[in-house]
Amino acid sequence: MVPLRCLDLESIMDNEKKLLVIEDEVAILTFLRSSLEQSGWEVLEARTGRIGLDLAASRKPDVILLDLGLPDQDGLDLLKALRKWTSAPIIIISARGHEKDKITALDSGADDYLTKPFGVPELMARLRVALRHAEQGVDDVPPVYEHQGLHVDLIARRVKVKKKEIHLSPMQYDLLAALVRSAGRVVRQEELMRQVWGEHRDASPETLRIFVHQLRHKIEPDPVRPRCLKTEPGVGYRLESPVP
Repeated sequence: MVPLRCLDLESIMDNEKKLLVIEDEVAILTFLRSSLEQSGWEVLEARTGRIGLDLAASRKPDVILLDLGLPDQDGLDLLKALRKWTSAPIIIISARGHEKDKITALDSGADDYLTKPFGVPELMARLRVALRHAEQGVDDVPPVYEHQGLHVDLIARRVKVKKKEIHLSPMQYDLLAALVRSAGRVVRQEELMRQVWGEHRDASPETLRIFVHQLRHKIEPDPVRPRCLKTEPGVGYRLESPVP
């Protein structure tokens, strides 16, 4: 018979979750690590946005804690960059406690917002909620798309065709990135226009068709017979699923 104590330990190890903390204050990192490791979390630390982005891609954390005041970039910009390819819950931890700051962060893709200073019980409660929501969500989009010679790196924002890097305008890239995030599924015209041009847009379906036409001439060997970017008549567009 296996002792109950051993079973408990194995259960904790099996259920261990990864938490990425993107924060430059050493005291807060130390506080979070000592508090959360005791509760069974594996804590990953990043003191800059660049390191945080790399760790998010390579280690695939279950939850991300993100400070808005980073030394190398604004936390909101990093939040938007992460949301381009990961669905992991992101909780903002910041000294910025104004309602406007919270609304901006939540509208930019954050799942929750904790104002410093905060206590461990409150943080643990927010983490439990984040995990419950994540279990009901969808899998992360792979940060790199590969299909028919087309290579799209959502982290580096680079696009290659047959290993040759190509230049896209910001709008062309946003359109391609939106399709990559839904690769294999049809994306309705209205949804693409919302993602690329925003809610208050001047774009029309004709504008979208023009951009799709331009994009095909840059990423398809034969734009007339596209192998990656397909049209679903009357509905929208679909980027073929990447090679497994």
